Amino acid sequence: MPRLSRLLTVFVVAAAWSVTAGGQQVKRPAPAAADWAALAKLPDFNGVWELTFGAPGGRGGRRAGPARPSLTPEYAARKNAFDAHPPEDTEAANCLPPGMPGIMGQPYPMEFLLTPGQVTIVIEAYTQVRHIYTDGRALPEDPDLTFHGTSVGRWEGDTLVVDTVGFSPLTELERGVPHGAKMRIRERFRLTDPDTMSIETTVTDPDVLTVPFTSARVLKRHRNWTIAEYVCQENNRNSVDASGKAGINLGKPASATGKQD
Repeated sequence: MPRLSRLLTVFVVAAAWSVTAGGQQVKRPAPAAADWAALAKLPDFNGVWELTFGAPGGRGGRRAGPARPSLTPEYAARKNAFDAHPPEDTEAANCLPPGMPGIMGQPYPMEFLLTPGQVTIVIEAYTQVRHIYTDGRALPEDPDLTFHGTSVGRWEGDTLVVDTVGFSPLTELERGVPHGAKMRIRERFRLTDPDTMSIETTVTDPDVLTVPFTSARVLKRHRNWTIAEYVCQENNRNSVDASGKAGINLGKPASATGKQD
């Protein structure tokens, strides 16, 4: 292909991608003083939180309830086949983040930041960031498929109610169980005391689940903590290929400059 034609092709593809990506954007005015004043009246979620373990209800603060999602016969068979011959853990070995809903159950701290029209969750595990939009926008009809999906929240009294749609096919409902195209996640965040937060999560997926699956977690705030740097690939010696075969790099780890010693 002549060089000019190649350049034109690249330009057209880039322009199409820009239009597609821009379709998910919502313009917001700069926050006014009234927006900050309204924010100050909301529950104080700001700060670093960590999942509790050994709390009433079980590990990770989970309360009593169904131990596992109720799968349709097709997906139950797929789960059984997976459990019979499980591959290596591709997420951990290849530094692939779990995405939603698994990322919210990681045993690492997460920081909540409230600003006008948005709640941002900075998750130490895999250095992930979730954006929850509380500016009144609707969920997208044709969302980009991402690890965390698109999250839109609203306040119901002292509870932040969040709906999330649009998940990457690389994420799973649980290990060995892919999600369907119609999966939707609703979370309810609420303070039960000044330094305790409950998160109730309901997963609805008519292609995979016979009924919606609800679980709950409890987080504790650590007011003197900060989020640490988490670079999964740094000194990573493990890998798993597409067929599930594990490998290991026995060479010297990369130095701080990124060069091999």
